[in-house]
Amino acid sequence: MSLASVKADLAARAPDLALLETEASSATVALAAAAHGVEPARIAKTLSLRLGERVVLLVARGDARLDNRKAKAAFGTKPRMLGPEEVEAITGHPVGGVCPFGLATPLPVYCDVSLKAFDEVVPAAGSPNSAVRITPERMAALTGAEWIDVCQPPPGEGDADQAAAT
Repeated sequence: MSLASVKADLAARAPDLALLETEASSATVALAAAAHGVEPARIAKTLSLRLGERVVLLVARGDARLDNRKAKAAFGTKPRMLGPEEVEAITGHPVGGVCPFGLATPLPVYCDVSLKAFDEVVPAAGSPNSAVRITPERMAALTGAEWIDVCQPPPGEGDADQAAAT
């Protein structure tokens, strides 16, 4: 059903986007990168976060890690990851297929600025073996996402910024 909801959502709002289905699992960043022939950073992972009583989705590059300090400052509270059952109940997507498309429950979507490093990213598409290739800007536009800076700099990046700031 989850893959079907993403197919229906994209068919209605972005019929030019092709859904990619693979035999191999793409349930983790590493598996998705291998299945789609891209570097792990280009996988657009979707995190389901609880902010007090609210639930939001955060889409970030595959190698990014949430920066708790930045996230608390941006959201006004410390985010907590949802458990797998809660993720599926709220989004309609199983863990490994969570994406900001075809949601069972309308949720606020945030895109981390880390995605802007790429001309194209590969988010899941509702199942552990489906995805779509899309520009970060278009993904944000289609989902009504707000751009936010809540992740740590990717490995090897940001070091020069840190040195320049000291």
